[in-house]
Amino acid sequence: MDRSRSQPSLYRFFAGLTEYVFQTRLGVVDPPLVDYLSVLLARFVRCDAIYDVRDLAGRRLEEVAQMLFEAQARVGDARREVHRHIGDFTLFWSGVYPESLRRLKRESRLDHLVDYREQGKRAYLIASTIASDANRDENEVLERLSHEFELCAYGLGELRREWERREPAEAEERPGPWLIE
Repeated sequence: MDRSRSQPSLYRFFAGLTEYVFQTRLGVVDPPLVDYLSVLLARFVRCDAIYDVRDLAGRRLEEVAQMLFEAQARVGDARREVHRHIGDFTLFWSGVYPESLRRLKRESRLDHLVDYREQGKRAYLIASTIASDANRDENEVLERLSHEFELCAYGLGELRREWERREPAEAEERPGPWLIE
């Protein structure tokens, strides 16, 4: 579901902030890419969207390693969507909350040896190659995300610093706009 339709003011907040950071501060003038990142941020405000991928039994998959296995079990658009989600998931955590990677990759988890950046780039590239007329334009953005993963992760980190800078001091006691259960 496109969260920009169900949460328009939140989407507008992220769209403005993303445009400011990427275009003004980083010099990245790529409206489709900036829009994709804005939608991703608005979508991932909800914790259930971050962990949207489920296995065939309906269990929520919380690790990239599990998602990779699930992607291999799917075909066509379903496979594309899992790979796209892996890219979004790894980009979100690598860019917005890199300090969480230590917890996500602790030794007791399957993701212990997973390189989120490399898997994110690979997942976006795979998703971009699964063709369909309905998502041709998005496939171009996914390919750019694969090639510009580090820049986008850096930009999302800058975006987080910008919204934290704009928050009043008392807001420091509560987490950022994430996560709504």
